[in-house]
Amino acid sequence: MPESFQQALARAHTPLTRSTPEILQLNTGKLCNLTCVHCHVNAGPARKEIMTDETIDRIIQWFAQTDIPTLDLTGGTPEMVPGFRHLVDSVRSFNQPREVMTRLNATIINEPGYEWIPEYHASHQITVIASMPCYSPENVNEQRGNGVFDSSISAFQKLNELGYGRNPKLPLHFVYNPNGGFLPPEQEALKADYKREMKKHFGIDFNDLYAITNMPIARFASYLKRNGQLDEYMQTLREAFNPATVDGLMCRNTINSSWTGEVFDCDFNQMLKMGLKNETTQEPLMVWDIDPNSYAEIPIQIGDHCFGCTAGHGSSCGGSLE
Repeated sequence: MPESFQQALARAHTPLTRSTPEILQLNTGKLCNLTCVHCHVNAGPARKEIMTDETIDRIIQWFAQTDIPTLDLTGGTPEMVPGFRHLVDSVRSFNQPREVMTRLNATIINEPGYEWIPEYHASHQITVIASMPCYSPENVNEQRGNGVFDSSISAFQKLNELGYGRNPKLPLHFVYNPNGGFLPPEQEALKADYKREMKKHFGIDFNDLYAITNMPIARFASYLKRNGQLDEYMQTLREAFNPATVDGLMCRNTINSSWTGEVFDCDFNQMLKMGLKNETTQEPLMVWDIDPNSYAEIPIQIGDHCFGCTAGHGSSCGGSLE
């Protein structure tokens, strides 16, 4: 039997426990204008799952009462949710304003009806984290769809014109995902390559590059199965287990919520329906029922997909962990 993630933690004497929550990550839904091969959310244009105004209001009310400093919006494409601007307006107007970051699908900027995004994000000083799996058109279009590379370049140029990637108050970070069943290369070296190529060929500036491992779940797992590579990829992740990455895992300091308000350890557990339970009722734990002071006492749920976050240099929402 292959070693389980629990066994790997025990062998390395690296317990996985929570720390104080520092990030509220909201998955606002599965609606997206793209259908990417590596997408762990199975997002796409036909998906109907999005965060309702009622859920947004309940989360805003709870969030305002906490000291959690950062709101991390993901999807799907968060900007396609009708309540997106209400959510951001509210959070930025708290007595204690919070940092807001969005995991932006940059091509949405070029879609009819979404022309407001660059100026809105700049005016609210939203940190932009955007997928850019390569600096060559062929690899990007293979992973994300034909025409995505050119549309992304156009979007980044618009963001640069407003100061993104150039003004310290307007951070623009790129996300790299491997174009297949292998681990990301060393992040800093890859970042240097991106900086050089994006500036040389397109005049584009950005701040940081996050190298994130593809998780063996959902659409990417299906891709691996079709190509007979799932077992091989899982073995690659197991063999690359790095205990030094455990302390930096996103599940330690992040509260992850689905579009319904249900709480998970991370976005990957959310897609696997590994939700947390209310200790009293044993019903799904909702964001607005969390006591941030005791949240750290709840055990983290793990599975063998967690090898994806601890392989090699590690992988989190902020890129490599080592």
